[in-house]
Amino acid sequence: MTATPDRLLRRLEWQVVRRLDGRLQGAYRTAFRGAGVDFADLREYEPSDDVRHIDWNVTARLDEPYVRQYTEDRELTAWLVLDRSASMRLGAGKDAFGTELAVCLGRLFARGGNRVGAILYDNGFQRVVPARTGRTHILRLAHELIREPATDGRTTDLAGMLRLAATTARRRGLVFVLSDFIGDIDWEPALSQLGQRHEVVVLRLVHPLELDLPDLGLILVEDAETGEQLLVDTNDPLFRQRLSDEVAAREEALTAAMRRAGVTHHRVATDQDLVQTLVDLVRFSHRRRA
Repeated sequence: MTATPDRLLRRLEWQVVRRLDGRLQGAYRTAFRGAGVDFADLREYEPSDDVRHIDWNVTARLDEPYVRQYTEDRELTAWLVLDRSASMRLGAGKDAFGTELAVCLGRLFARGGNRVGAILYDNGFQRVVPARTGRTHILRLAHELIREPATDGRTTDLAGMLRLAATTARRRGLVFVLSDFIGDIDWEPALSQLGQRHEVVVLRLVHPLELDLPDLGLILVEDAETGEQLLVDTNDPLFRQRLSDEVAAREEALTAAMRRAGVTHHRVATDQDLVQTLVDLVRFSHRRRA
């Protein structure tokens, strides 16, 4: 990516952020309560509530579990956790799309006076941008995002990325995880742990060709993570059926793992319009909150 951070931010502000004005109909609504310190009310306990919020005196008196609610902090801390692994960078354009999506999210939250931080992860190489607010801070974030990431040739350690996010984001907040989640599904416990403290929104970036490979004849495909190459005939009906079955099984396994981890999961294709993607995110948060 050759654009400077300032040009990238100004282009996205003009092409995306300005187009969002009047379409979002309110800010992104978080699902959690009780982030403040001022007591507001009591209500009956629900299975999804944090047991630490149970008011034991009221519970003993009424013989029904009740939880304490607090006035929610107005300031929100949002973290952008970005997978910078080889599968995100090579050929499919997911890294470029994820960069623009992250900058737009950062600008939208910072414009509302919220703090935004970022974690850029590529196995042994990590960069953490501390949470700050303001346009100048988003310029710094854009600068970090357009830097060429390092690589060590290993497959993506997604569990390590999520554990780093959990130890970095100390204050309860909103965490966006931008990744293609290509690799072994060994990250579910780390994602579940991250979701116990924060509201986690997974934005799984996919290229359309990863879901439906067209008939291109005889082609050489390469594993972006390991470099392994394989010659395949995309005209072979048996190969296409096997590939379609494996894609469907992987999609089902990923969706089930996200559901078990208790996080919000969106599959975002790299050919989607950024404006519509962000509008859909906000509308979904409103429906869930309602």
